[in-house]
Amino acid sequence: MEEMKLWKKGFLLLTALAVGLTAGCGGTQKTGDKKNVKVGVVQLVEHQALDAANKGFVDGLAAGGFKEGENLTLDRQNAQADQSNLQTIAQRFANNKEDLICAIATPAAQTVANVTRDIPVVGTAITDYKEAKLVKDPEKPGTNVTGTTDMNPIDKQLDLLLKIVPKTRTIGILYNSSEINSQIQVKKMKELAEAKGLTVREATVSSVNDIQQSAQSLVGQVDAIYVPTDNVIASAMPVLAKITNPAKIPVICGEEGVVKSGALATIGIDYYKLGYQTGLMAAKILKGEAKPQTMPIEKQKDMKVTINETTAKELGITLPEDVLKGASLVK
Repeated sequence: MEEMKLWKKGFLLLTALAVGLTAGCGGTQKTGDKKNVKVGVVQLVEHQALDAANKGFVDGLAAGGFKEGENLTLDRQNAQADQSNLQTIAQRFANNKEDLICAIATPAAQTVANVTRDIPVVGTAITDYKEAKLVKDPEKPGTNVTGTTDMNPIDKQLDLLLKIVPKTRTIGILYNSSEINSQIQVKKMKELAEAKGLTVREATVSSVNDIQQSAQSLVGQVDAIYVPTDNVIASAMPVLAKITNPAKIPVICGEEGVVKSGALATIGIDYYKLGYQTGLMAAKILKGEAKPQTMPIEKQKDMKVTINETTAKELGITLPEDVLKGASLVK
């Protein structure tokens, strides 16, 4: 009888251990082993560059093995440039325990990073992760954030401007002073322009409602205008073009989408490709092949010149052959 009791106790103990081990295995399951993963995408505002990055991200995820409707549930949200919307979306993603969050544009990434320290975050359309306090080091982030940078070749953009408008003596810079990404680019452009003996005049905006007045303040004062990869300006470039084009002031900008909306030219990155690159990074994280903490911030190596032919004609500018060679022309 006593032996039977001991046997029963031993059996129950072994059963409990087996259940505990099984539960433990389930708790440490890799995301890549799950049949379906949840990814939240938050975009700051709607404009061509960010829309392209968003599409590229989803396509990159698919190329990495995660396709919507098969093994991926996507929750794509647009904050419409509203900070309270960003906060609500970020908190919702955290509460839903998404497996990964993609943040498109600096303010979106900052908001998400403030809400969660556990969920992996990949960013895109972000100029400087360290300056934005998203990572400790671009080569080894040390946080739950990694992604791709859209830092532009500002020196080449200035060279492009001077090739197209060689008589330029004064450059106007129009940007949103509250965007860190814009501040970084403007500082660099000022340094480069002043080193070439050029005068720089700044005009700032805080919303699209300020663009008309700020742009008008530069008319008659500058030979050309530089616009960085600025979300406020990008979302309302047609408004700016209605002022600068009749005034015969060429606008050189940071990315292709703004050229398509009326600026004259750019040499910069392709936001679709940047988003695609980000999607591939996200896929590696979801498979358990990489962690944001040790995954370096990536950048795009290929840059291209994009020129708006319609704008060039309206400005009465004849583009040099060396600028046209290899350039992508849009109307």
